[in-house]
Amino acid sequence: MGYLAFLLAILHAYKALSEEIFWDTTVRLAENMTLECVYPSADTLTQMEWFKVTSVEKEAIAIFSPTHGVVIRTPYADRVSFVNSSMAPNDISLSFHNVSEADVGYYSCFLHTFPQGTWQKVIQVVQSDSFEIAEPLISHIVSEPGENVTLTCQLQMKWSVQQVTWEKIQPRQIDRLTCCNFLQGRNYTSKYRRQVSTTCTQGSRRSFIIIPNVTASDSGLYRCCFQASTGENDTLVMRLTITAGRTSSRYIPFLAGGMALLLLLVILITTTVTVISCNRRRERHKRDLFAESWDTQIKAPSNCRSPISASLPTDDAREDVYVNYPTFSHRPKTRV
Repeated sequence: MGYLAFLLAILHAYKALSEEIFWDTTVRLAENMTLECVYPSADTLTQMEWFKVTSVEKEAIAIFSPTHGVVIRTPYADRVSFVNSSMAPNDISLSFHNVSEADVGYYSCFLHTFPQGTWQKVIQVVQSDSFEIAEPLISHIVSEPGENVTLTCQLQMKWSVQQVTWEKIQPRQIDRLTCCNFLQGRNYTSKYRRQVSTTCTQGSRRSFIIIPNVTASDSGLYRCCFQASTGENDTLVMRLTITAGRTSSRYIPFLAGGMALLLLLVILITTTVTVISCNRRRERHKRDLFAESWDTQIKAPSNCRSPISASLPTDDAREDVYVNYPTFSHRPKTRV
């Protein structure tokens, strides 16, 4: 019996080690990193704890109590601190300094609240250069602050869908927003600091999430992943942009059409003005040519002669003209 119990204990430990821990957020390892933990409800916080988690144990890092204050365990005392120095009831994010590869792993933010009870968020720290994704964008949604935005993805494959997951992708962090597991018949409760709603419908090939009252911080990449019962995956990525002004996505086609019409109108006006200007220059040139031709005809000598010239007599009528005048003596007369 002792040997059988020993084998069962080994099998249980192997199963625990091989079981993957379900995470809420994945953070990229960095020299200075922050593990974000913001409680989304307004319940009263009675105590919170941070742990480093493995498949078989939990290592205590820090503990906070509104009554007794903050305690940081010895191995982390010199390089761990709470981000919110005032210890606001709903924000118990943890900041790490001088991080090393030994800090890769899973961390748990565990809260005791009243009257809801316990609440936990699991954060995975991975050694990765970035969270860039290779999948092409299927859409780009532009909205304005304060709107309710719906993101939708449609599975094209004829699979039997087992699970649908929505994630928000950031340069240093990936947040899991929703997760619907149809085989187990349960919907994952998001630990994301923003309220996000969705529905889980068995057999559906279409999934959506609704982000209410969006702000500029909601801008970014969103990923929808369908997982089939056979293990196949299909990932769809879209971008959401929240503008600073009053530009909504539904107005974009009208703005684009208006800009196109305005550009066409400018081209037509420019062409019309150019044609009118050319026509005016052409008409002015014609008038100048006509005036020049008219002046030439008036000023040119005529080839027709008058039958009687007033200045030059004809050869047949030539005659000499004599003028009689008395001859006076130039010698003076003497007086008696």
